[in-house]
Amino acid sequence: MTRVLLPVLPLALAAAPLWSNPVEDVVSVRALPGWRMENGHHMAGLEITLAEGWKTYWRAPGDAGIPPLFDWSGSRNIESVAFHWPVPELSRANGMRSIVYSDRVVIPMEFDLSEADGPARVMAQVQLGVCEDICVPVQLDFDVVLPDADRRDAHIAAALLDRPRTAAEGDVRAARCTLDPTADGMGLTAHIDMPPLGQSEEVVIEAGAADIWVSEPETRREGRTLTARAEMVHVSGGAFGMDRSDIRVTVFGGGTAVDIQGCAAD
Repeated sequence: MTRVLLPVLPLALAAAPLWSNPVEDVVSVRALPGWRMENGHHMAGLEITLAEGWKTYWRAPGDAGIPPLFDWSGSRNIESVAFHWPVPELSRANGMRSIVYSDRVVIPMEFDLSEADGPARVMAQVQLGVCEDICVPVQLDFDVVLPDADRRDAHIAAALLDRPRTAAEGDVRAARCTLDPTADGMGLTAHIDMPPLGQSEEVVIEAGAADIWVSEPETRREGRTLTARAEMVHVSGGAFGMDRSDIRVTVFGGGTAVDIQGCAAD
């Protein structure tokens, strides 16, 4: 789950290009209004539909992808949003790994409301990268009123079931990380104590900051211990600090995934 405080995000996107949609026939978005939750939050969904052969990117897009960006300006009675990302696909082309969705995906969005019993409206622009033989950035709008009702949407509920397992659900007994300086930035070695996810496993490591690039890890497994080594470089090329609690490791395999948030010192 990824939580974003809405008042901060439009400032972060102020310098981003405002893209039009040059591929109207291949991608569309639709907001699913969802339902009011017992905790006062509101669960809605963003449905992205793509033409055959086209793909869009997960929150961590891979070597050459474009991550989705949101501008929530104009929304009302919204404090923050937490994304519940369904398990994506991992694909390779020209020696590079991409982490994508194809055909159709519903991304559940859990909104924290300023007033739990009041009306809420979500007005947003989403910037997506969509790819077939080439990749094209597009900008699409959505506008939805969040109803004060508890009737669940079957499409959102199904997407929530398609999320990665938590560390506890994946029987992760420990997650430890070693950090060491490199010529260009920092190296990270993660040691994860968990059972295998099928015969072939892949790992994605996120630094918890958009301005830190993380390489595709080299991985190996010995029994229950999965080891992943990645390089991290700040976009400025300069030195940077790292909080281990911000590190996020996702292990993919066997058609599922395990999401591990934070790691202890090794």
